[in-house]
Amino acid sequence: MPNVMIRVKDDGGLLFYIAKKDQEEEIASVERDSDAEWGGEIELTDGSRYYIDPISPKPAFPTTLRFKRA
Repeated sequence: MPNVMIRVKDDGGLLFYIAKKDQEEEIASVERDSDAEWGGEIELTDGSRYYIDPISPKPAFPTTLRFKRA
């Protein structure tokens, strides 16, 4: 399970960064994305999918979380 840093871009989108792979990609969709709950399956713009158990309440970004490949 890689540690992933998520931060907000200037245009409001979210960037997904895996330091060990030096991979940075924009998040295309999040299964659960509300103020009450955030997480589930995450799809990146390159088609990769990752999963994190939903977090309540939505975390403040930037943050580092542990994801697993979906």
